[in-house]
Amino acid sequence: MISKAIETLKEENEGEFSQEAKLVFEKIGDHMEKIASRFIRNSGSVGGNLMMAQRKHFPSDIATILLSVDTIVEIMTGQSRLKLTLEEFLGRPPLDSKTVLLSIKIPCWESSRGVSSNAHDKLLFETYRAAPRPLGNALPYLNAAFLAQVSLRESPTGFMLKNCRFAFGAYGTKHAIRVKQVEEFFSGKLLSISVLYEVIKLLETLVIPEDGTSRPAYRSSLAVGFLFEFLSPLIDSTVKVPNGSVNGYNRASLFEDSTQEHDRFSQTKFPTLISSSKQEVGLKNEYHPVGEPTIKTGAILQASGEAIYVDDIPSPKDCLYGAFIYSTEPRARVKGIKLNHGSSPDGVIALITSKDIPGFNLGSKSFFGSEPLYAEELTEGVGQRIAFVVADTQKNADIAANLAVVEYDKENLEPPILSVEEAVERCSFYNVPPPLYPKQVGNLSKGMAEADHLILDAQANEDNCMVVYSSIQCPEYAHNTIAACLGVPGHNVRVKTRRLGGGFGGKAVKSMAVASACAVAAYRLHCPVRVYVNRKFDMIMSGGRHPMKITYSVGFKSNGKITALKLDILLDSGMFVDVSPIMPAHMLGSLRKYDWGALSFDIKLCKTNLPSRGAVRAPGDAQASYISEAVIEHVASYLSMEVDSVRNINLHTHNSLEFFFPTSAGEPSEYTLPSIWERLATTSSFYDRTEMVKEFNRCHKWKKRGISRVPIVYEVSMRSTPGKVSILRDGSIVVEVGGIEMGQGLWTKVKQMTAYGLGLVKCGGAQDLLEKVRVIEADTLRVIQGGLTAGSTTSEASCEAVRLCCNVLVERLIPLKEKLMEKFGSVEWETLILEAYSNSVNLSAIALYLPNFSTMRYINYGVAVSEVEVNLITGETTILRTDIIYDCGQSLNPAIDLGQIEGAYVQGIGFFMLEEYLTNSDGLVITDNTWTYKIPTVDTIPKQFNVEILNSGNHKDPSGEPPLTLAVSVHCATRAAIREARRQVLSWGGGNEAGSTLVQLEVPATMPVVKELCGLDIVQKYLLWTIAKN
Repeated sequence: MISKAIETLKEENEGEFSQEAKLVFEKIGDHMEKIASRFIRNSGSVGGNLMMAQRKHFPSDIATILLSVDTIVEIMTGQSRLKLTLEEFLGRPPLDSKTVLLSIKIPCWESSRGVSSNAHDKLLFETYRAAPRPLGNALPYLNAAFLAQVSLRESPTGFMLKNCRFAFGAYGTKHAIRVKQVEEFFSGKLLSISVLYEVIKLLETLVIPEDGTSRPAYRSSLAVGFLFEFLSPLIDSTVKVPNGSVNGYNRASLFEDSTQEHDRFSQTKFPTLISSSKQEVGLKNEYHPVGEPTIKTGAILQASGEAIYVDDIPSPKDCLYGAFIYSTEPRARVKGIKLNHGSSPDGVIALITSKDIPGFNLGSKSFFGSEPLYAEELTEGVGQRIAFVVADTQKNADIAANLAVVEYDKENLEPPILSVEEAVERCSFYNVPPPLYPKQVGNLSKGMAEADHLILDAQANEDNCMVVYSSIQCPEYAHNTIAACLGVPGHNVRVKTRRLGGGFGGKAVKSMAVASACAVAAYRLHCPVRVYVNRKFDMIMSGGRHPMKITYSVGFKSNGKITALKLDILLDSGMFVDVSPIMPAHMLGSLRKYDWGALSFDIKLCKTNLPSRGAVRAPGDAQASYISEAVIEHVASYLSMEVDSVRNINLHTHNSLEFFFPTSAGEPSEYTLPSIWERLATTSSFYDRTEMVKEFNRCHKWKKRGISRVPIVYEVSMRSTPGKVSILRDGSIVVEVGGIEMGQGLWTKVKQMTAYGLGLVKCGGAQDLLEKVRVIEADTLRVIQGGLTAGSTTSEASCEAVRLCCNVLVERLIPLKEKLMEKFGSVEWETLILEAYSNSVNLSAIALYLPNFSTMRYINYGVAVSEVEVNLITGETTILRTDIIYDCGQSLNPAIDLGQIEGAYVQGIGFFMLEEYLTNSDGLVITDNTWTYKIPTVDTIPKQFNVEILNSGNHKDPSGEPPLTLAVSVHCATRAAIREARRQVLSWGGGNEAGSTLVQLEVPATMPVVKELCGLDIVQKYLLWTIAKN
C-alpha cells in the first residue's frame, strides 16, 4: 500500500541512514501524502502506480519523484528477472500482463555519493506539484523533483551543482522524464542569474506538452517556475535580506549538519486546513421552538449512512435496469441504433425509443415549454436522449449503452448553431413571457448625459397505477409529465419522494425525463424498472449554468458615482427552453444591488444545438453578481480609485432602493445593508488588513495578496405551498408538505413550526411537542399542488402552510380544552387528543399557503470580506480568510441557516474559482466525471471562516441561494492580487500601465487562468530585469 510505503519512508532509523538520506526519504513520503486520498492510498500500491505509468501512461507523481533519485526496479518476465533503472523501465514499450514488478529500490543518498567526501558539499532535494487541489485527489498539471549536490569547493563566493537529477512529469508526455541536457549544462558552471536564465531558456525547449494537452503553455511555465524556485536561493545576488542570508537562504546554515531550511517562496508543503472559525447568531425563544438551533432532523441517520434515499430502496422482484443512449451529434437524423455491432450484449431485454411511448413523447414539462423524452427523426443537440436500454442488471445496461452505435445522416441539413453569435445571425431565440421580463430602470439617456466618463466594453403496480420513486425537486411536475407520456389519467400515477441527497436545481426539470423513461419502460415490459444514472450522463444531461456574452456601456462621474449602465446579454439556452425564461428576472435581481442611476438592458435567450441549461443554485444571480463587480472594478481601474471606494459610493440609499425595487424595498428600518457594510468593516478589521495586504505585497515578490468587501442585495419571491397536519390518537403528529427535504433542513423547520403552532393550545405538555412530530415523504396523490422546491423560500412557505393547518386544529381543540379545564382544572396533551377522538373532532387539517402582495417579495442583505494569496509561480489561489454577515431576518433555525450560508458560499467558490465546464467542438461536455471536474474540498475553503447571522426580524430566512453570490468576493480579491502582480511586472519593465491595472478575470479563475494573467513568463522577466540591473 502507498500508505505503508509513506510510513516506512518517514520512520526514524537512528544511525542507519545519514541525515541527508533521511531528508530524501522523508520528502518522498511527504509528496506521496499529496497523492489521491487516504482511502486510495490505503488500497493502492506503489508498484501498481508505476505499472499504470508504464503501461497506460498514467500521469504519476510517484514515477517522477522516484525517477529523480535513481530508483532501481526489478521485473520478472516468464522465468527471467531483470534489474532496470526506473528511467529504462518507463521508457520500454508497454509491458504485457505476464510481466511482474518484483521490487523497487531507492538508493541511500548522501553528499559524498559518487564523489569524494568533502565538508563543502551539501545534498539538496525537493519535490513539487501543481494541481487544482493542494492536498491530492486531483491530477497535477505538472510535477517535478530535483536532486543536486551543491559544492563550494571551486569558488568560496558561489555555488556549483554536481550530480544533478531534474525530473518532470504529468505535463502531457507519455511518462516522467529527466532533462539531462539541463543537468549537463551545469557542468563546471558557477551559479548566477545569467546562468539560470540560460538554463530556463533551454528548459523551455525540452518540457513541451504533446499535441492535445490542455493548457500547454501553463504547464511549461510551471517547469520553469519550479526550477527557478529550486535554484534561485543558491545564486549570489545583490538582493540581501536580514540574518546574513542571500535570497532567503542562509549560506552558512546550508553547509551545517542541520535540517533547517529557509524557503523564501514560503511554499507550504502541507497546506493547513481550516484553522479557525467563528459563528455568531442572535437567538430568540419567544416562539419556542421556532428560532432555536435544534439539531437537523435526520442528521444522525445521514451521518451514520442509515438515511434512506431513492437508491437505497430495495429493488422489487424481477426488477430491470435502464441506461440512456444519447446523441453525440449536435444536429443529425437518426437512421438506426445497433447494440455492439449487431449482437446484443449479455442481459439486454429491450431497447425503448420514442416509438414505444403510448402517450405523448414528453420528457419534461414546465411553465415555459416541454422537452421530448427521446429524439424522433432529428436530434436537436449533443446529449439529447435517443433511446433507453433495459437489461437485467445496471452494469449490463450501462455496458450495452456504451457499446451502442448510432447511425447518423446529416445530408441536406442546416449546420448546427453552436454559439450565441450564430444564434443572433440566424435569429434563433426563445421568447420570454412579458410578465417575466423585468422593467428598465430610470432614464438611460439622461444618466449617460450626466456622466463625466463613458466606457464601452465587451465582456408498474396494481390497478394500472404507476408508482414512481424519484429523486426530484418537483414531484408534481413529474407526475403530470408521466401521466401525459403514458396516456393515462393523473390518478393512475403516483410519485413519491422521501429526500434528496442535494438538489441545487439539477434535480428539478432534468429529473423528470429519468422518471418518465423508467415509467415508459415499466409500462411496456410489465416489470419494475429502475436506473442509476451514471455520473457521465448526469453531467451531460445537466447542461450546467447558462454561458453568456455580455457587452456593456457605463457612464460615471469623476468621484466614481455611476450614472447609467446599459447591458446587452446573450444567453446560450441550448436546444430546449427548460427554465431559461426565469433568467432575465433573476439576473436583474442581482444586477440591481448597486445604484446605477439608470439601468437599461437587452437580454436574449439564444436557441442553440447544445445541451439545454439547468437552474443551478442561484441561476442568473451568480453570473449577474460577477457582471456587477466587473463593471465596478472597471470604473475603479479607469479612475485609478480604490475599488472599495467605488463600491461604497454606489451602494443604495433607501430612496434609490425603492426606485430599483419598487415592490420589495420595504420600510427604511428594514434596509440593513448600510449598517452591515460598516459593521463587517469593523469586525473583520477590513481597513487595517487592507494596509497589511499592501505591506505584504511590497515585501514579497512571488506571493501577492488581495482583499475585497462585497455586498449582496437579493430579492426573493414566495410561492403557494400546501401543507397537511394530522394528530394521531396517541398525541403524535404527522406532517406532510409539498416541499422536498434535500439537505436544506426543511423538515426540521417544519417540525419546529408544527410544535409551536400546536403548542398554542396551551395545555400540559404542549410546550414539548417537537419530539412528537414526524414529517413524512411527499406523495403526489396525498398532498397535491406541491409545486417546485427551489428559490430558497420553500422552507418558509411550507412552515406558513403548516402554521395555517395548526391554527385550524387549535381552533377545533380549544373549546374541548376549556370544557376539560372546567371539569378537571388542568389537562395534558395526550388526554386532550384522546378526548377529541372520543368526540369525533376532526384532527386533520390541510391548507394552501398563498402569499399576498405585501409578502410575496422581499430583499435579503449580506456582506462578505475575503482575503486571498496568489502564488505567482503556479497561479494557485489560497483563501486565507472570509468574514460574512448575513441578515436572516428571523431565522427559523440558526444552526441550519449557518450551514446553508457556509455551504452556499463554498459552492460559490466552486463556481467562481474551480469548476471548469469544458466541451468539445460539438458542445459535448468533456469534464464529465470527478476525475476532471473539481468541486471545493476541505483544502480549498477559507483557512479562517467567520459567519455572523443578523436576526433583524424584518422577514423570514432564505439562506440557500443568496450567500452563494457572496463568493464573488474571493474572485474580486484574486483580481486585486493579480493587479499587484502585474504592477510588479510593470516595474521590471514589462507591459504597460493600462494593462496592469485593468484585469479581465474569467470565471472560473482556475490556476492556469490566474497564472496567465500574472504572466506565464514572469520568471523570465524577473531574471532579465535582474541581469540588466546588475
